Amino acid sequence: MTHEIAVIPGDGIGQEVTPAAVEVLEALDVDFDFVEGDAGDAVKAETGEALPQATRKMAADADATLFGAAGETAADVILPLREVVGSFANVRPAVSYPGLDAVQPDTDIVFVRENTEGVYSGIEDEITEGVRTLTRVVTEEASRDIAEFGFDYAKQNGFDDVTIAHKANVMRETDGLFLETAEAVAEERGADYDTALMDALAMHLVMHPEDYGVVICPNLAGDMLSDLAAGLVGGLGLLPSANVGEENALFEPVHGSAPDIAGQGVANPSAMILSAAMLLDHLGYDDEGDRVRAAVEGVLDEGPRTPDLGGDASTDEVTSAVLDRL
Repeated sequence: MTHEIAVIPGDGIGQEVTPAAVEVLEALDVDFDFVEGDAGDAVKAETGEALPQATRKMAADADATLFGAAGETAADVILPLREVVGSFANVRPAVSYPGLDAVQPDTDIVFVRENTEGVYSGIEDEITEGVRTLTRVVTEEASRDIAEFGFDYAKQNGFDDVTIAHKANVMRETDGLFLETAEAVAEERGADYDTALMDALAMHLVMHPEDYGVVICPNLAGDMLSDLAAGLVGGLGLLPSANVGEENALFEPVHGSAPDIAGQGVANPSAMILSAAMLLDHLGYDDEGDRVRAAVEGVLDEGPRTPDLGGDASTDEVTSAVLDRL
């Protein structure tokens, strides 16, 4: 069966790491048909649209999408793209790999982040000069969806520890609903879980990440906590992510467009290639996904490494090393 994969490199280092991930996918015995679309700062400067309608349709029609990064237009690109693929769950693994000088070498955490609402709902107003508001939206339906997904993910992937992150002691109505709903899902399933205030959780993640497995989070909390965890394992260049919907999904590295190193050929392709491994898992190619992860882990352990990990290798050299291991 042929799967159509939409490829959207976007801005900055997205233009460098996305082709690396496509090379890796092409090296496998999997029948993919790649179609490429434009999005981001450059296309907006040229056309006035950061996410052209043709790119939206391409992502909607594809079986899955690989997305690189967006620069100043990030909110105009990635949020609509997630909506186009019907994504309600953002999955971000943070793993310490052998051979790297990680701050916390025992880290193996997956953040399951609600992906549709919270403070990212886009409801902002200026009610008078000098006063602006942001409306935080939390619904029982979305909270139940992400809780069910999180507990399913933990069970399917062998995680015993599930933590529900919240701030219900202050945001009593919104996070109160999120917490109540997630706890109800756990109780319906007879699943073990802990709860944690998101600010206290940030401290405990730094001190004892080995105590955590799957962390189910509201939207903003998941964004911030997963970036914090990146610092524990070696940086954003190591964190992949999946934006999962009922029938479609989008895969992207967490690192963004990194304009300070864009065009220099030294961007770490690991997070993008690991995102491609998550795409393989999503489409049912579990063995191939494991092979890609093993190849990346071997290169991270033995080299070559890009400058962000203390090496001097180029993006192409690291990609070639991954391909050699495959």
